[in-house]
Amino acid sequence: MGPYLSVVIPVYNEEPNLRELFARLQGVLDSCGESYELLFVDDGSHDRSAAILREFHAERPEHVRVIEFNANYGQHQAIIAAFERVRGEVVITLDADLQNPPEELPKLIDAVKQGHDVVGTYRRMRRDNFFRRWASRVINRVRERTTGIKMRDHGCMLRAYRREIIDHIVATREGATFIPALALNFAGNPTEIEVAHARRSAGSSKYRFYDLIRLNFDLMTGFSLVPLQIFTMLGMLVATFSGAFVFYLFIRRLVVGPEAQGVFTLFAILFFLVGMLILGLGIIGEYIGRIYLQVRNRPHFIIRAVHEQPEK
Repeated sequence: MGPYLSVVIPVYNEEPNLRELFARLQGVLDSCGESYELLFVDDGSHDRSAAILREFHAERPEHVRVIEFNANYGQHQAIIAAFERVRGEVVITLDADLQNPPEELPKLIDAVKQGHDVVGTYRRMRRDNFFRRWASRVINRVRERTTGIKMRDHGCMLRAYRREIIDHIVATREGATFIPALALNFAGNPTEIEVAHARRSAGSSKYRFYDLIRLNFDLMTGFSLVPLQIFTMLGMLVATFSGAFVFYLFIRRLVVGPEAQGVFTLFAILFFLVGMLILGLGIIGEYIGRIYLQVRNRPHFIIRAVHEQPEK
């Protein structure tokens, strides 16, 4: 029989935080009274993270499992690799940077025991810098408007899922998606709770500005056709105004006669239309790119090693 709880922790160059994380996790989970496993996924770290995780497994092999990637494939793939191998009935995801304190895990366990199949979280007194808070607010609003998915804090990794939700997520086999949003599509009784948030004590954030943009594209193109629909309506609007403007220029030529002025106005209109065309191609390319990544059916990650005890 498997454990009740599986805690999934993707790790990428988090050597300074791992020992404290492991100590605090053991203290919390040993006292909660439920059987558990810790499933660490090393996402191609360049520091000693993988070696430290192997030490954790050697120290507590009955509780610690370690998956090692041969390269860096990203947080999403690390979580999916763990989801494919979890043994628990309840699965919690947690970042390794200690910004979401492990001491908050009992709150999520209690929410699941109350009957919720997906437990989201939002951070109390978020400790990130102004740019990250501002970017997250923008993405939150864009996501809610385009997809209809209501999520108070999409950037908080501390979340809990019942096993059937995990099985549905794994069965989709999507190469690029946003796991919390995908889980909400399958949820019957989701909820959100408030959790504490701490400043990063060591290391640096692995999310760059490009990653935030990439996440936004995944949210829009992975869960909605609204971007295509908006561009279609915008194209119709521009075409209408362009036709009216051409008609105006034709009448003006008949009444006033040919003119040499207005070249810069025409160039401005031309550049605007070309920009709109490029934007539209980019949006269409996003959808086609997702299809391409899905149908080529290449492995999304390669596992170098798995350190675990055989399941009883």
